[in-house]
Amino acid sequence: MDLVRQIGQDQIRTDLPQLNIGDTVKVYVKVKEGARERVQMFEGIIIQKKHGGINETFTVRRVSYGVGVERIFPVNSPNIDRIEVSRKGKVRRAKLFYLRDRVGKAARVKQRL
Repeated sequence: MDLVRQIGQDQIRTDLPQLNIGDTVKVYVKVKEGARERVQMFEGIIIQKKHGGINETFTVRRVSYGVGVERIFPVNSPNIDRIEVSRKGKVRRAKLFYLRDRVGKAARVKQRL
């Protein structure tokens, strides 16, 4: 088991910023289309983080054309080019699933200064 944990420690990324629940982030993802590869941005609010270590994931939610879109990203994935935190959120919960039922101004998260 120590061998598996040691291999996992080598794969953990250290170049990413500190991510917290409620933060508005821009996730730049590498997308492969045929032989070409490009970088696509996905911007939204982090509504949950799961697991830890090499298996850590976070879910980003945004509303696009009136439809809520959620995407789950593995933190240590090589497909993530970079992550930018554009706004820090001030929340009191570990999971922000209540944002799924809210639209417009009610879906805002206070900013942490």
